[in-house]
Amino acid sequence: MWRSIGYRQRGMGLLALIFWALVSVLIFMVALKILPVYKENKAIKKTLSTMANDSILQNREKWEMRKFFNERAEIDDISSVNGNDLEIDNEEGKIVLGVAYSVKTPLFANISLYIDFNESSGK
Repeated sequence: MWRSIGYRQRGMGLLALIFWALVSVLIFMVALKILPVYKENKAIKKTLSTMANDSILQNREKWEMRKFFNERAEIDDISSVNGNDLEIDNEEGKIVLGVAYSVKTPLFANISLYIDFNESSGK
């Protein structure tokens, strides 16, 4: 059959559809693995800022602040860091809490994501 010059195929081929489906599934899998890590990081930031702004903790010893962080971490389901990982500084009469930690998240087979965080209540 003779086709007119203006005829063009429209749509996506089967191979293109399979390719984009695989790319979408891969992105979705990575997002599902990363989401809990960043959710926990948000909880850590919230705990640090809450503790730094708490007037009761301003005059406490470092071991008491570490104990309080451990209690809050248990409530907020924080498992990447504990009170011993806290860096406690006193800047201009105000307490600044910080923590640096890394999280290794397995993706699939022997491929993992390694994410570094450095959080502080002074930010």
